[in-house]
Amino acid sequence: MVTALTIAGSDPSGGAGIQADIKTMTVHGVYAMSAITALTAQNTTGVTGILEVPPDFLEQQLESIFTDIPPQAVKVGMVSSAPLIRTIARVLAKYRPAHVVVDPVMVATSGSRLLSEEAVSTLKAELLPLAEILTPNIPEAEVLSGRSISSEQDMEAAAAAIGSVYGCAVLCKGGHQVSTANDCLWQPSGVKWFRGRRIDNPNTHGTGCTLSSAIASNLAKGKDLETSVYEAKCYLSGALGAMLDLGRGSGPMNHAFAVSGEYADTF
Repeated sequence: MVTALTIAGSDPSGGAGIQADIKTMTVHGVYAMSAITALTAQNTTGVTGILEVPPDFLEQQLESIFTDIPPQAVKVGMVSSAPLIRTIARVLAKYRPAHVVVDPVMVATSGSRLLSEEAVSTLKAELLPLAEILTPNIPEAEVLSGRSISSEQDMEAAAAAIGSVYGCAVLCKGGHQVSTANDCLWQPSGVKWFRGRRIDNPNTHGTGCTLSSAIASNLAKGKDLETSVYEAKCYLSGALGAMLDLGRGSGPMNHAFAVSGEYADTF
């Protein structure tokens, strides 16, 4: 059985974080495990509270997983403090899983910074160099590269700058550009664009979590990086295109849009 681990926060409304990751990994035929970095009180309208897990307890969670059911791929989502980032980096450096996908969540959709300067510095110094691929959106790529991004050429330059510093592939996501859904994958061997049709769906809660988890799932199954990204992007488009409409704000996608069978009649 193929196994994967998500390290992220919990979203009780089920659209993002650990819950989105587990749904995504499961429908990809991967056995999903999780280590929770924080409990949140949130729904489709916003976040009202965050309760971080103590770093030593996060380490206990990770050790219990790696010493019993080692994951073939790891996805790391939002981690909000330097001590938690250091804990994750230390455990990943110790066990060296075959594939590490980091979604460097640093900037909210509103443009607000989500991490302190100390946390960003720790992320850059200790966690990002362990990744096989980073999946920043445009605001996050601007923070990581120190460059302003307003064109596809800027996306390529930023991705190259980031990848050269951290020694990994970089998928710079273009969804923050109003008219496109085109993503740029930089690797030392060159740049590949993944063109997408922008789906007119306001319910986009958890898109970044879902994409990075799908990439991790595909890598865990032995697919190469370009195929993993392409198929993850197709899955995300399908989940958005299902046009699920729940909640009073920016709602979740239908992660199970392609699930069928005896126990999936309600879908």
